[in-house]
Amino acid sequence: MLCDNYGRVITSLRISITKRCNLNCIYCHQEGDDFEPLREISPGTISRTVTAAAGFGVKKVKFSGGEPLMRSDFEDIIAMLPPLKDISATTNGVLLARRATSLASSGLDRVNISLPALDKENYAKLTGSSLAFPRVLEGISAAIDAGLTPIKLNMVLLKGINDERIEDAIHFVSGYEGNVILQLIELMNFKNIAGYMVDIDRIEKLLESKASCIKERQLHRRKKYFIDGVEVELVRPIDNSGFCANCNRLRLTSSGKLKPCLMRNDNLVEIGENATVWEIGEMLKRTVEKREPYYKDKLKQTICRA
Repeated sequence: MLCDNYGRVITSLRISITKRCNLNCIYCHQEGDDFEPLREISPGTISRTVTAAAGFGVKKVKFSGGEPLMRSDFEDIIAMLPPLKDISATTNGVLLARRATSLASSGLDRVNISLPALDKENYAKLTGSSLAFPRVLEGISAAIDAGLTPIKLNMVLLKGINDERIEDAIHFVSGYEGNVILQLIELMNFKNIAGYMVDIDRIEKLLESKASCIKERQLHRRKKYFIDGVEVELVRPIDNSGFCANCNRLRLTSSGKLKPCLMRNDNLVEIGENATVWEIGEMLKRTVEKREPYYKDKLKQTICRA
């Protein structure tokens, strides 16, 4: 196993395969690698990295970008992976309708689709595209038809844009008859857009008041609310010691660097294009040795109080 000095076992990889994107979302954090050069990791390096990680017990891989569907070889990348429990991707959904079937045939299990607004006007304001909104809706339907479910519909909470439309979002998701989970995500202020940050405690109380059942996922202690037949998850990564304490993920940047923590760029380990599976395994060990919770001071305080 890959276990860091805080007892956190790595079971998941998140791989950014490109920085390119066909949208320009105001809240995008570029997987924390906006500083990285525009260079794309090869399918072979991805395959060897996942193979090495699987040898240590990693069972899940999630692909992201940028927008991963900007790569024409995405299906090839998926097909080259070793057997895993779960292979997923986070996409804006714009290009998904025409590739959902081929992605599923290549081995993709499910998708997360970003949808920050429920109307074309606000969607265009947030993403820079006035034409993409209906294509995303087509992508959701195509993903359901291809069996890429359950889909998680990612809605980053934005003050004045969608924070007052959560009930509308729940109603929207209910139309997909259990194939879609609504995932409400606290805004991470990577681009100095603090004016859009919402009172996340208020959102949590709203969900609590409407839920017929509340469960808690072990990972990150994330709460799941069941409202009118819809499953709603609330993701609170900001200043969250529980989020860090239960982190089981390593990241691989689009330029081929292992990243121990989304919030840091000073402890990366570079994988060369010619690195073997064994060599990458050694790099994974070094990367895990560098891991520490970003909110470790708050985590220590929590442990002391307990």
